Amino acid sequence: MTLYMIIAGVITSIAALVGTFLVGRDVTRQLKKYEEEGDTPEDQLARSIDYEKTSLKYNIKRLSWIYVVLGLVVLFVSISIAYFGN
Repeated sequence: MTLYMIIAGVITSIAALVGTFLVGRDVTRQLKKYEEEGDTPEDQLARSIDYEKTSLKYNIKRLSWIYVVLGLVVLFVSISIAYFGN
């Protein structure tokens, strides 16, 4: 049973890492799109303001949920190993 819990923790950690990379990839795509649209100081300011709003609203929320779930799984696995471990 301990082995299954460790495997579940590792799989969840890998899923969290993949989720983080996906969020980073979305940010990179958005920055490339902004670069293609133009590069005037006014455009940069508007993009910066838009990015701050978007990033706080979506990216931070996604990353927070990813790592909350990861933390809960790791906590559950650790307590289970301490309780059921040999």
